[in-house]
Amino acid sequence: MSAQSFDFCLAMHRFCDDVCRRHPEFRHIDMSRVVVTFAQTRSPVEWGMQAKLTPMRFERGAMTQKRGGKLWTVQRLFHNGREMLYMLTFYLPRFLNLSYTEKLVTVFHELYHISESFDGDIRRFEGACYMHTGSQASYDQQMEVYVRQYVRMNSLAALRGFLRYDFQGLRRARGAVVGLRLPIPRLIPMDEAA
Repeated sequence: MSAQSFDFCLAMHRFCDDVCRRHPEFRHIDMSRVVVTFAQTRSPVEWGMQAKLTPMRFERGAMTQKRGGKLWTVQRLFHNGREMLYMLTFYLPRFLNLSYTEKLVTVFHELYHISESFDGDIRRFEGACYMHTGSQASYDQQMEVYVRQYVRMNSLAALRGFLRYDFQGLRRARGAVVGLRLPIPRLIPMDEAA
């Protein structure tokens, strides 16, 4: 990378690591086992997916799951010599074009999906809407509370300063926006996994 580039994924990883070290609701997360990536949005529209957490295990950290009479596993992912339990992907430029507060809430939203057991599975809630407590709006309201708490914890504003820019503003201020791009791991039938 040249001096005229900004590593979005490295900056986001450092920010997430600080969140997980400071805020008690996120201290179970070991960011050395979470790979941060980006994907380019195909459309310039502002609506659509902003970020995505991909778990690398099934329920309760299982390596396999039976679906439709077939046994499946998740493609394993290694980064910097370690097996990753989660992939956190941000969709650019769409994510960076959110407001500053929306960006923070989105980051906390995705991190909160990580299971309290940190076993490669997602956090699961009671009921049919097991991912968002029955209401994504109330889930995000809780994330806003966590964001405010984090900001008051003497957190380092410099670690999240890049989130104050939209995509074009970040390019003008820091240079080309670069980072790690990886395909989303896929489900593999166990008879093909060998």
